[in-house]
Amino acid sequence: MNAVGVSTPARPWVPRLRVLWWGSSLALMIVSLSPPMWGWSFRYGFAQSIQFCIFAFGAPSLLVVGAPWLGRNGNAAVTESQAPWLLRWNARRVREKAQLRMILAASSVVASSLIWRTAPLVNVLVRDHWLVIIEAVTLFIPMVLMMVEIVESPPFSPGISRPYRIGVAAVVMWSAWVVAYLAGMSQNSWYSAFHHTAARGISATADQQLSAGFVWLLTAAVFVPIIFWNLIPWHQTQEDP
Repeated sequence: MNAVGVSTPARPWVPRLRVLWWGSSLALMIVSLSPPMWGWSFRYGFAQSIQFCIFAFGAPSLLVVGAPWLGRNGNAAVTESQAPWLLRWNARRVREKAQLRMILAASSVVASSLIWRTAPLVNVLVRDHWLVIIEAVTLFIPMVLMMVEIVESPPFSPGISRPYRIGVAAVVMWSAWVVAYLAGMSQNSWYSAFHHTAARGISATADQQLSAGFVWLLTAAVFVPIIFWNLIPWHQTQEDP
């Protein structure tokens, strides 16, 4: 695949799969902002963690991989049918400042995800429900910008080599894991806004450990496939040894 465009996929099921991916992204966002998930996220920390992972990692990744900007049926058209200005812009985008864009996008993802997992903000989210919309936007957009730089999203191609894509994906995943680990292993509850009644429902400790577990699981489900998707072709082609 060159830096300018992409050709029509050889497998007829690829367009349908892309539609499924970006459709799943929209469905996840709707589910996370609708009952019962909307109400659960203000009562249970683990539900809030699932909602966070959808906003920050799951939905943006599925959207970019699905590449809804391809047009009808998600079919990647041949290069000649693409708008000339789009081809010129994409070629320039791949050549120029790719590493800088990658650093800025990844830093924005890490910063926004760390900020929204701090105890004060999570506690505020439980009290002021309207802030969830701001959380969703400020988590979703940076991840979309980063994903465009590390996976193929026709007609856009990443501008950095596969080893760098692997490293960026791993660092972002680990940053989420570290915060989840610290919260899960803490002897005291980080998120005091969630009220747990003894002998009714789950305890505060169990809720916090479940929260950490879901963050580990869902971030791994997003980033591990990306890492191996770049690792296997890199070894096969010996790109940038």
